[in-house]
Amino acid sequence: MKQVLWILLAFVLLCACEEKHFMTDPDYRRMVEQDFQKKKEVLEGNPGNLFAVFDSPMSVEEREALMFLYAYSPLIDLSFSGGDFLLKHVRWAFQAREAMPWGKDIPEDIFRHFVLPVRGGKENLDTARIVFYKELKERVAACESMEKAALEVNHWCHEHVIYKPTNARTRSPLATMLTAYGRCGEESIFTLAALRAVGIPARQIYTPRWAHCDDNHAWIEVWVDGEWKYLGACEPEPRLNIAWFTLPVQRAMYMESEVFGKYNGQEEIVYVNESGSGVNVTSHYTRTVPTVVQVIDENGQPVENAKVEYKIFNYGEFYPVVTLYS
Repeated sequence: MKQVLWILLAFVLLCACEEKHFMTDPDYRRMVEQDFQKKKEVLEGNPGNLFAVFDSPMSVEEREALMFLYAYSPLIDLSFSGGDFLLKHVRWAFQAREAMPWGKDIPEDIFRHFVLPVRGGKENLDTARIVFYKELKERVAACESMEKAALEVNHWCHEHVIYKPTNARTRSPLATMLTAYGRCGEESIFTLAALRAVGIPARQIYTPRWAHCDDNHAWIEVWVDGEWKYLGACEPEPRLNIAWFTLPVQRAMYMESEVFGKYNGQEEIVYVNESGSGVNVTSHYTRTVPTVVQVIDENGQPVENAKVEYKIFNYGEFYPVVTLYS
């Protein structure tokens, strides 16, 4: 009898010590592991041993999160920033999830794609997550809700950055904070970094061309209590889903978000490549209807992988706002 009790006790202790997965879906986890191995093969024999960080002590959850970042990060991020940099960001993202009241309510896939990633667009990487968390943690912890916290973060962003057109490549969040100005792309990357720093899921939204004028625009959506809502980056309003572009966006032809990694959300996925996914969010802002285009050859047979471009007349040319393949 004692032997049976000891076996049961050992089993209970083993279960208690088993660490939880960062990616609980085994099929998704297997896909990420395969993409990670592909990235490892590409970089095999690199002089700096870019994968040495995986020999460091870390939890199962941290290891899987780091593997996810490695699998879908551009090669330049791994080469210039390195594994220690990414592991540090993983740990600060987890710290924000534990510290913030809303952290436990964020679904796994939303956290994975919209809080954890370091990169928001095509900016240089920096340690903004750490700096912004220290700046904002006390300020947002006092907010009554996740939505009020998002609005408070945007107020903080407005205190530090104002709009000013620039022609250079999008700066990193800390560089934008240093100059205290930026165009919409830089303001949205700055705001995105601040929101993610305190565990609020955020993504950049982009319309390649407006329908009412020769220009484009970028802004932010935040995931609040199960719903995506928008805000003008560094342009605080008393509530979400209101901005200077609320009316113009209803006439826009197409809005998209580039998502880090392979995303299986409910929105329309317009493309998936080695580093991320393109999500059509047009229906969040205006009325839409499905459009089906069939490409056929001279014999009336469907053509596979034919390039189809949707264009809008802007800046004196027909500009492709989205490209799809049959």
